[in-house]
Amino acid sequence: MRNRTCAAFLLLVTLFIPCLHAQNTIGLPEVVNYSKQLYHAGTQNWAIRQGRTGVMYFANNEGLLTFDGIYWRTYPLPNKTKVRSLEIGPDNRIYIGGENEFGYFTPDERGALHYVSLRSLVHERDRGFADIWNVAVLNGAVFFRASNRIFVYEDNAITVFSGGSHWRFLGVANSMAVAQDAVSGLLRYDNGRWMPWITGGDLPAEYLTTALLPVDKEAALLVTMDAGIFRLAGERATRLQSAFIDQVRTERIYAATRVNDELIALATSLGGCYIVTNEGKFVHRFARPDGLQNNNVLSVFRDRDKNLWLGLDNGIDFIAYDNAIKTMYPAAAKDEAGYASVIHQGRLYVGTSNGLYAVPVGQFGDLSYVKGTFTAVAHSRGQVWGLAEINGKLLMAHHEGIFEVEGNAARQVVKRNGFWGFLPLSRIYPVRKVAVGNYNGVNFLEYDGQAFKPTGSVQGFDVASRFLCTDVREENVIWTSHPYRGVYKLTLADNGQSQSRLYTHKDGLPLSLNHNYIYKVKNKILVATEKGIYEYNAGTDRFQSSVYYNGIFKGLGVRYLKEDQTGNVWFVRGKELGVVDMTSGSPKIIFLPEINHKMVSGFEYIHPLNEENILIGGEKGIYHINYKKYKQHKSHIDVQVRAMRSTGKADTLLFGGYFGEVNDVKKQSEEQVPHVANRLNSVSFEFSSTLFSQQSSIEYAYFLEGFDNNWSNWSARSSKEYTHLPPGQYTFKVKARNNFGSESEVAGYSFVILPPWYQTIWAYLGYGVLVLGMAWLFYKWQEKRFLRQQEQHLQEQKRLQYLHQLELEKSEKEIIKLKNEKLEAEILHKNTDLATSAMHLVQKAELLSKLKSDLVKITRSAEDDKINDDLKKMIKVVADENKVDKDWGQFSRHFDSVHSNFLIALKEKYPNLTANELKMSAYLRMNLSSKEIAQLMNISLRGVEVSRYRLRKKLQLPTEVNMFNFFLGFHFDESKEKA
Repeated sequence: MRNRTCAAFLLLVTLFIPCLHAQNTIGLPEVVNYSKQLYHAGTQNWAIRQGRTGVMYFANNEGLLTFDGIYWRTYPLPNKTKVRSLEIGPDNRIYIGGENEFGYFTPDERGALHYVSLRSLVHERDRGFADIWNVAVLNGAVFFRASNRIFVYEDNAITVFSGGSHWRFLGVANSMAVAQDAVSGLLRYDNGRWMPWITGGDLPAEYLTTALLPVDKEAALLVTMDAGIFRLAGERATRLQSAFIDQVRTERIYAATRVNDELIALATSLGGCYIVTNEGKFVHRFARPDGLQNNNVLSVFRDRDKNLWLGLDNGIDFIAYDNAIKTMYPAAAKDEAGYASVIHQGRLYVGTSNGLYAVPVGQFGDLSYVKGTFTAVAHSRGQVWGLAEINGKLLMAHHEGIFEVEGNAARQVVKRNGFWGFLPLSRIYPVRKVAVGNYNGVNFLEYDGQAFKPTGSVQGFDVASRFLCTDVREENVIWTSHPYRGVYKLTLADNGQSQSRLYTHKDGLPLSLNHNYIYKVKNKILVATEKGIYEYNAGTDRFQSSVYYNGIFKGLGVRYLKEDQTGNVWFVRGKELGVVDMTSGSPKIIFLPEINHKMVSGFEYIHPLNEENILIGGEKGIYHINYKKYKQHKSHIDVQVRAMRSTGKADTLLFGGYFGEVNDVKKQSEEQVPHVANRLNSVSFEFSSTLFSQQSSIEYAYFLEGFDNNWSNWSARSSKEYTHLPPGQYTFKVKARNNFGSESEVAGYSFVILPPWYQTIWAYLGYGVLVLGMAWLFYKWQEKRFLRQQEQHLQEQKRLQYLHQLELEKSEKEIIKLKNEKLEAEILHKNTDLATSAMHLVQKAELLSKLKSDLVKITRSAEDDKINDDLKKMIKVVADENKVDKDWGQFSRHFDSVHSNFLIALKEKYPNLTANELKMSAYLRMNLSSKEIAQLMNISLRGVEVSRYRLRKKLQLPTEVNMFNFFLGFHFDESKEKA
């Protein structure tokens, strides 16, 4: 029973607490959710700060987390512990406190953040501390608070304060460092000592300070977790009397910050974030139903553009608090699309995809700041297509018929499926007749002075008529269009015999009948087509291309047009919303990219109440645009090069985004220009703008000086890659612009791509040495080649000379051969002659011998002395004539002349040869036979053989040597003769 009572009590409290909350504004700023899956770090975010460059810094469970509008980066601590607190120091470094660790982040030579610990400056005995929960900066000193110690870092030294019990808070306000000790209370830092500060007032005995916010130069607000808010002035604390603050403190106020001079933001652990005044009055609430990821807010921060950042127990949320565009959610579930709206009798009615909702607004300026809660209108469930206030009556075009709305209830007038909207058929009120477009034509309502009643339709016309407008001149003419069936002109008659006419390409419209939407703008009938804007010419009863509007839109492909009270023309192109602004005298197109892709495609709805209140139908609710504020809200747009990487097999960070300390605003110096190795010549750049509330409207253009010829086209792309850059010096330049055309200053990053090793100066020197060496080697090679060629030439000359000599010798040999042949022929002839002569001598000798013998015989037989005497004389003559020596002498001389003094030479070499042996040698040289030799020598054949044997022996010739061959090769040395 007791458990049931407790459960009932908790349920009552749960239901009752939301009722205690004051009403929110009906327009809520955009809330952007960043989950841990998106930023890839820890769940909890304990503190938030922003640098002068616009980059956001978060104390995250996994380290220091940064965000530049596009890219998230995490820098973990060396011990991988949580970062609990952070603050930007006077030296522009970002100081952090973690678990048993504190120090600062500073860029390295690449511009990437790295951590420097200050723990080493703490004495060994004071290093026993846990989490650093607060970091504060004052007059060049940095304060770090742990529960048991406060560390003061100044002039590169650490001063330690242990405190009376334990430290509960540390902060700075009005140029004063304030700490809360659990026993001593609030203390202020004065000349190196902690002095008592608040000695009297309403502070309770037990409280936990979570924030200290300045009010003016003399006062501050002390925010506690669950004891309320106190105003501190002098040395007294006064409780802020506010029923709402008393309610909020039960949700545990964990952090607080200033929104502006009048408002503060309170971050709670249970109820989200509240915006209150300095007096504690409620302004706004942001909780899970309002778009937050969860209600446990650990930190809150206002950036330089007046946006709010919430560090959650799980995630980060961004609230575009000062944005001119807000969202109205009629349904509590925030999942119903908006199709229609109207202000009627002090109420704002919004028609959605599942009914009609209303909220009291009374008198208002900016409708989004009206506080209230939408309630559903009774009997309106279902698709609402249109709303119109006519003759003081509120009419609703509904999927199930036509309804009249009175207060918070709807009454059905016509029960029939499908009505789009209403068109009064008179410019004079009260209007007697109203045309109502439906799914299958056009119906009419007639006002009888008290109520609207149905009065028929356009007979024979069954085209769905969502787009209706009256003619410029004739009130009994209605224009309507169907996106795919064409444009129609309906001429109404009092007798009910209305006529319709279809306008086609024969009437000046483009050939294609797709995407035709008719509107009346600036008292002209216009048709938006896929080929441009066409304008109706009543004189020719034809449509013609509108020079004026097509000159403005220039082929944008507009399909929705709506004129507001100041003459601006709102339009839809695709899924983009824009406006032709006429306030400057000349038309200027301004796109509102914050609404892109958020409208109901094909059923876009624009309701311009006035310049401060433009209502746009959205996929989830209704968007409110304070166009006057939107044009004035021109935040400074900047752009930064956030990283340069080498892309390849493994990415290499070449530049980490910082030219100086974290909070320095510097440009790149000459010393910071990196020289990138040629193997890393494929690079990518990341760039961004920190205009967080307008990220969807920012476009970038880039240009690589030294490579590109022109700036790129504008696009939302925030990175650029270049592959295989040749060696050289480059400067990557980038600029940003918003939807108003405002451009940022150009940001740049210079770098040098080094040549490959084979193109460096050392390589060229090597090449020079190599070329000289090769030239020298070539010279030596040429020299050797020349010498070799010369030698070859000489050898060739020698060869040619040798060949020539051989030719000469051959010729000489031929000549000699011929001569020898001739000589041999002559010798043979002479030898023949000699042989003949020798034979002749032999024959002569034989004849004379025979003659002598015969004469001797005759003498012996003759008796006559005289005859004998005569015969003896004849015998003597014959004997004288037959002297061999005489004949031999002549023969030898003749033989030597023929055979080159053969006998003389033979006699000189062999002096012991006898005369007969010389004769034998001569006869053998003549190659005479033994018989012929025997006859010449008058010896027998045996005698010839004996003589040949004796001669061989004297000549010392072996038996195998032919004596003819020997004598043939034997010659007389003429040089001796000459000598």
